[in-house]
This record gives sequence, C-alpha cells and structure tokens, in this order.
Amino acid sequence: MNEEFKSAQAIVKAVKAKRVRAVEVCAHFIESIKKRDSAIRAFLNIGEERALEQAARVDAKIEKGEETGALAGLPIAIKDNISVAGDALTCGSKILENYKAPFDATVIAKLKANDAVLLGRTNLDEFAMGSSCEHSAFFPTRNPRDLSRTPGGSSGGSAAAVASLEAPASLGSDTAGSIRQPAALCGVVGFKPTYGKVSRYGLVAFASSLDQIGPITRNVLDTALIYDAIAGFDARDATSLKVEHKKIYPAISQNGSADSLKNLKFAIPKESLEAGLQSEIRENLQAVERFCKDSGASVEVVSLPTLKYAIAAYLIAASEASANLARFDGMRFGKREQAENLLETYLATRSAGFGEEVKRRILLGIFALRKGYAEKYYRQAAKVRTLLIRDFERVFASYDFLLLPTTPTTAFKLGEKIDNPLAMYLNDVCTAPANLAGVPAISIPTGEDKSALPIGTQLIAPALADERLLRIANIIFQNFALSDLRE
Repeated sequence: MNEEFKSAQAIVKAVKAKRVRAVEVCAHFIESIKKRDSAIRAFLNIGEERALEQAARVDAKIEKGEETGALAGLPIAIKDNISVAGDALTCGSKILENYKAPFDATVIAKLKANDAVLLGRTNLDEFAMGSSCEHSAFFPTRNPRDLSRTPGGSSGGSAAAVASLEAPASLGSDTAGSIRQPAALCGVVGFKPTYGKVSRYGLVAFASSLDQIGPITRNVLDTALIYDAIAGFDARDATSLKVEHKKIYPAISQNGSADSLKNLKFAIPKESLEAGLQSEIRENLQAVERFCKDSGASVEVVSLPTLKYAIAAYLIAASEASANLARFDGMRFGKREQAENLLETYLATRSAGFGEEVKRRILLGIFALRKGYAEKYYRQAAKVRTLLIRDFERVFASYDFLLLPTTPTTAFKLGEKIDNPLAMYLNDVCTAPANLAGVPAISIPTGEDKSALPIGTQLIAPALADERLLRIANIIFQNFALSDLRE
C-alpha cells in the first residue's frame, strides 16, 4: 500500500503538498472496493462518479492556490443511516429501499465544507438495531480478518471498510456501542463523542437520547482530525450542546510520551470483569493496566454496580425506537404495500418492510410504554439510567478515566447468535453504559487472541473531556497497536 494512503492525515498532507492528486487517492480506494468488497460486502453502494467529481474539485482548488479544508481529498465512507442529498437512504431496510434523501445531514455538510470526498454508503444492521451486521435487509457484512465471522454492528460496514483498506475512514452511529463494538472486532479505532458534541440532524433516529455520530479510523490521530471537522453546535439539533469546540488534532502529540500518563488515575469497573470475558481479553486488559502503571499512573478496580443493569436499561432504546419508527407507515415516504383500507395498508407495509429484529424492538418498546406497564418497565429503566449516571459521576470524582474491555469476546461466527437475541444484546454490556450516561468513549485495538482476531480496549471519560480522552488513548494506542496501524 502506498505509504501516503496509509492514514487520513497522510492523505490530506500529500494532497495539500501536491505529492498526489485527490483524484488518484479516490481512484485508489474505489479500485480497492471493487477488488475486495465482493467478499466483505461492507458497501451498499459506491458513489464513484460523484466521488471523482468531488476529488477533481479539490485538485482544481489546489492548482488555483485556493485554501482547502482540513480534510482535503480524504475519501470517507458513510453509514447508510446518515442523510446525503440525492443518495439512497435505506438504513439497511426494505421499507426505505427506494427512498432518496432530500438534504445533507449536518455532518455531511461539514465534511463537504472541509473538502472531504464521499466514497459510498456502508451496510448496517437494519435501522442500526443489531450487533453483528447480520440484520441488514440486503446481505450480511463479513469481518475482513476472518470472512466466516461478524464485523460487529450496527456500524459493521463502516468498520469493515476501514479495516479492509477499502476506505481510510468512515462515519458510524453509536446507540449502545455501535461504533466501538465493530471497531474492536475489526481491529480499528472507534470513537463515540460526548452526547450533543456532534449534530444528529440528518441521522435517522433509532433512540434519540442515545444516538451519536462518530468516526471510525485506523489510528487515534485520524479520529481527532475528523472529529474536529464534524463537531460543534447546530441549531437544527435540539440536543446539540452550546459549547465551543476547540481543535483537538493539533493539540495531541503524534508520538505522545508515556510520561503523560504519570499521576493519572484509571478505574477498572469490577463488574466489567464479571461479564463473561474471553481469557485473552482479560489478559490483554491486564497488559494495558501494567503499561499504565509502569508509566506512572494508578489503576484500581472499583465497583460500578449499575453497569450490570445497563442492558436492562436499554429498554429505553426500544421505547424510543417504537416512537421514532412510527413514521415509517408507507404514507409519506418509502415502501407502500397496497391494501383495502388505511389500517390494512399500515399493517401490510410495516409487516413487509421491517425485519424481525426491528419488529422485535418495536413491540418491546410498545409493550414497555403501555398504560399499566410503563411504571413497571420504562420508568424503572429510566431510574436505572439515573443511578448509572450518578455512579459515573461518583467514580469520575476520584478517577480520570474508566478502563475496561470493549467487548466480552472477539469476533464470533456469522449465524452463531442470530437466533439468540439476548446473547446478541450482551455484546453491548461494556459499551451501552457510556451511551446511557452521555459520556465520551473510545475503543482502540490493543492486541489479538490466539486466532489472530483483534481485541479492543475501551476508555471512558467524563462528559466534555473528549480532548483528554483522545490524547491519552493515542498514547496507549501507539504502544499497543499493530505496526501497520501506527502513523
């Protein structure tokens, strides 16, 4: 692989310095997709013509001596639940199979303003509901490390595209770990920012109080570069935070010294160690712990009691999904089945358009919100969420970061858990708490198991501590990531 195509930073630097043309970079990754994706199936479609046109415009700006954006010429793959004007927006569902987005999501507008190149649309579990990318209505995506295994989900296509070198970076969405979990299983970096730091305008909602857009890349500095481009207040998103975003990428050192960990305090939730961890994941976490201690940090095991109830509190997501997906009724957009009357049209359209996992979650949400049941289920889940937030605040009053596994196991076989929804949901046991608390979290690749499958380690920080999180994650990443991932 051309060294200048190895990372997002390298691509942008080379394009701006005229060492390579943006069109060449774009063509390289399009060719990579055509060569590899028939086996991996990371992409639902490639916007080849548009991508090459965008790249050509970047080259023209550079030739004229015009100022270019922070992502000049960088191809980025986009999860297919993020709106791009004129593109199909399927959310991996038959109900939106022929729907085209009428506008750009805020993150897409920001990517374009920074001269990025939109490479194509990546596969996902239908409406982002899943942990294996097997719930796509079109086809499953496969893990580039082992084609018999899942890449994780729901942003499985976005993670697989980066891991297979079909794209240097991608955007995903994270509701209970849907960026971090596939990043861990595919051996790349996945970042969920503080809730509200990146606009959700133009993201098709699954669970509005949990969803967050974030980048998937091959190293932490690439993550910081893209995060800087997409973060910031957006008046069109009612949950967007009115806080100034200070650029992170220039502030974190490429070769950050381990001395920067000196006197930091890490907490390992003991409940995460009781989550049925694969032995190699436990051993890898111990190696990261030793590195932190050897670098002058303290690492202590603490109790975070509500962690083990995070999946139960995920009932909140199903409840919000049942409301958000009510709009897909065949009347205003998307698929419509013909029937004798309005009610039958609703039933036929939703029966034919939604997959089994989406139906399961809608029904669960409707049940939890029913009169007579809301107090017993939904409100109890909301109380657990409040207790979890307080637990996080208590721990962060004494510690700088939480250190824990991203997933209980490495990538599992396709089909292994498809008929066991509870086992599938438990893949999110270590990632869902950060969504419920609204705090930033990142998964970085820190090792492999005996089958050479990637292992991810997760760092969680207090709300709005995104810069500190990325800075420390970069130091740990540089000491544990495989050499081909390091910048």
